[in-house]
Amino acid sequence: MKRYNVTVNGNIYQVEVEEVKGEFTSAPQPVAPKAAPQAPKTAAPKKSNASGEKVTSPMPGTIVKINATNGATVKKGDVLFVLEAMKMENEIMSPVDGVVADVNVAKGAAVNTGDVLAVIG
Repeated sequence: MKRYNVTVNGNIYQVEVEEVKGEFTSAPQPVAPKAAPQAPKTAAPKKSNASGEKVTSPMPGTIVKINATNGATVKKGDVLFVLEAMKMENEIMSPVDGVVADVNVAKGAAVNTGDVLAVIG
């Protein structure tokens, strides 16, 4: 048997391959699969105590870009975050004019529907 490392979607799997010489057998022999590695866990969005307009995630996904910073002045329609969901990038825009009071997520964070991404005061 030969061992190989195979990378699929950024995850590394170790596989064993048996070289078969001579005649082919009629049916392949089942092999017990090894446990796949667990995906790295990312920090959940923190809870915010700031008051103001909450910017929430419209769907589950991963934050791939953050344009908002604490104390930044934003206008309605400014892109605050880019959320990747189902291999599509979605722009999360400011719903109001104001100042960013709190940014609750980091780049690479996995978020769920309704998670508070930022608060605009």
